[in-house]
Amino acid sequence: MRAAWSILIALALWQGAVWATGLPPFLLPAPLDVARTLWANRAEIGTAALYTAAETLVGLALGAALGIVTALAMAGWPRLGRALGPVLIVSQTIPVFALAPILTLWLGFGLAPKIAMVVLIVFVPVAQSLHDGLMAPPAAQMDVALSMGAGRWAILRHLRLPAALPRLASGLRLGAIYAPVGAVIGEWVGGARGLGALMIQANGRMKTDLMFAALIVVVALSLAMYAAIDRWLARMLTRRGF
Repeated sequence: MRAAWSILIALALWQGAVWATGLPPFLLPAPLDVARTLWANRAEIGTAALYTAAETLVGLALGAALGIVTALAMAGWPRLGRALGPVLIVSQTIPVFALAPILTLWLGFGLAPKIAMVVLIVFVPVAQSLHDGLMAPPAAQMDVALSMGAGRWAILRHLRLPAALPRLASGLRLGAIYAPVGAVIGEWVGGARGLGALMIQANGRMKTDLMFAALIVVVALSLAMYAAIDRWLARMLTRRGF
């Protein structure tokens, strides 16, 4: 119910901005015009959305898996953790837009650079969140495990990892939100299909209403990814553990 009210308020503010500014439709289309365009071009937009969703799902799965493996390795080998920790932090200072042309140059104009963009966006929050959780287990349980002579890997498997699952769930939620953005950025730079490519084509033809329609679908895709992670994988991790 709250989400519905939020959407209605956003639409009202959008329509109010159209009335207040008096901008022409090619600069700021009204919500109803965007809705008409979305319906009229539903086949084209739907096909583009499926293409972007495929890139997003593959990149999300690969990025999450790579992040989990990296976090486990960093927690299992402290020297590796100390070496890679600053690298993860510095990687967040690199603008994503700066990497997209490079990946396109290296990997071509197919699916590979778009998936790689998603992997890069998802990898860091998953790895960082899980690693933070692994390095902050309950102190009392750690004392008990050490007093019983538990080894490093036994502690990681039975204590650190279950305790870190809520952090992992948070990283997965964050990655799911940003994953479609990576795919769209890759399509902006070098793509002929997908929602990002559709937005570039619409921009070239001054079809602002079509750009807004594609943008709305991107937002819907991000929310759908978040809902899937939140309601299925994240809850399974936090409730069941291993």
